[in-house]
Amino acid sequence: MSNSETKLAWRNIWRNKRRTLITVASIFFGVILSTLMTSMQDGTYSKMIDNVVSFYSGYVQIHHPDYWETKSIDDLFVPTDSLIDIVADNKDIDLIIPRMESFSLMSYGNSTKGAMLIGVDPAKENELTRLSHWVSKGKYLNKDDDGILMAVNLAKALNVDLGDTLALISQGHHGYSAAGLFPVVGILEFPFPAMNNFGTYITIDKAREFFSAPGMVTSLVLTVDDYDDVYPIKHELETSLGDQYSVMTWDEMDPVTKQMIEGDKGQGIIMKGILYILIGFGVFSTVIMMIAERRKELGVMIAVGMNKLKLAKVLFYETMLIGIVGVVSGFAVSVPLIWFLVKSPIPLTGEVADVYEQFGMEPAIYFGNDTMVFGGQILIVFAITLLVSIYPLSKILRLQVTKALRS
Repeated sequence: MSNSETKLAWRNIWRNKRRTLITVASIFFGVILSTLMTSMQDGTYSKMIDNVVSFYSGYVQIHHPDYWETKSIDDLFVPTDSLIDIVADNKDIDLIIPRMESFSLMSYGNSTKGAMLIGVDPAKENELTRLSHWVSKGKYLNKDDDGILMAVNLAKALNVDLGDTLALISQGHHGYSAAGLFPVVGILEFPFPAMNNFGTYITIDKAREFFSAPGMVTSLVLTVDDYDDVYPIKHELETSLGDQYSVMTWDEMDPVTKQMIEGDKGQGIIMKGILYILIGFGVFSTVIMMIAERRKELGVMIAVGMNKLKLAKVLFYETMLIGIVGVVSGFAVSVPLIWFLVKSPIPLTGEVADVYEQFGMEPAIYFGNDTMVFGGQILIVFAITLLVSIYPLSKILRLQVTKALRS
């Protein structure tokens, strides 16, 4: 791009300031709206994933190869020192949380109900799920506790309160019978209704004793620094551990949430597609008017000896300069706006807030600031402008001077 052609193109686009400003404005608002929409999707999905991960599953879990299919208490494994060392050697993994879980019949008085019994390391579990935060009555578990934490709806169904003693019956490891008495030391009340029916928590040492599975676990739950590290970590662990263990990511364990996110992404793509079409037609209509209004002028310039190719390049630069001004100005405004919204999510109230809370989400609209939130939208809008700029090239190269002079 020569300086003379660039200067000529820059002067030409401001010959009709109103038309140029309208086109720049359409690109400007297109960049901002598409960036806001993408940022809101990114923030919402991240929050949904964070809720799934932080309430229970973690980002990655390690199991016995058959456990996820059978969910059997017989498909356990011992977290050996070599296994822990392999996992701990990965610097992207924050926490390694052991669990022992299986179903059990729980009885109090004349009431009996089946529910999940989960053995946890109280301190490590609390780092992931903030379990102590959801204790509405009583106290949280400590490492040497003999008691049990119960979800509130399960406690109501069994008519159990603090200090009452539950009788638990289940199947132990390799056919052993499992039975025990556990005093209720705390009642859990989660913001997510399904979790309030979910089950009970005891210490992992008591769970191993109850299920006759010393030193064993059903899973090792892993947390990571960054969501983008999840799949590389899974691949690395599978390579290191071989077929002896099963490594699963959160979306493999919760495909419903994954499908919901993918479905919503599809709707977002359609909405952004419509927005991009509107931007494209806005720029295209400006270019059409620009060529139509200047057709005689262009014919005269060619008639006096200006090369068609050089003239086409000037018109191409005009279109690109309009696109650059719109994209840069949109980027300049969207960056501080997105950063502000990331730091200050938009709070929700009323019925919408109630719906969010029922699904265990904080009642707010969250925004993300991933690099592609900005870069992706800017590249797409710029590509649209580049595509539209082909039109003046073709018109100039096919321009008939005699017809243009008569227009």
